[in-house]
Amino acid sequence: MPTVHTVYVIELARKVYTEDWRFRAANPQYNGVLECLYVGQTSKDPKERLQQHKTGARSTKGHKLSSDIVRKYGRYLRPSLYQHIGPLSRAEALEVEKGLALELRRKGYAVWTN
Repeated sequence: MPTVHTVYVIELARKVYTEDWRFRAANPQYNGVLECLYVGQTSKDPKERLQQHKTGARSTKGHKLSSDIVRKYGRYLRPSLYQHIGPLSRAEALEVEKGLALELRRKGYAVWTN
């Protein structure tokens, strides 16, 4: 049986928009009304994945497992924005991650995804 992946959303502190030029450049449409978000996908539980981001976790081979933006600005999970998305294969999760990021941007959120 293939590994099940989940798409998740983390709310970021709004100061990411003013402090990180890459985030700002990725979100020229942002008007400051809605939140700043990170969209990712994982084979782990989203809570465990958030902890990996916040602690700057590394793999057993020393590879970074976290996003610097989430480590520095991540606040909490936003399940209401992803709980409607069911379990996916890795390939499906990668596509859904991109699609959800675009959809949230169109709705007025500022979004970061890797």
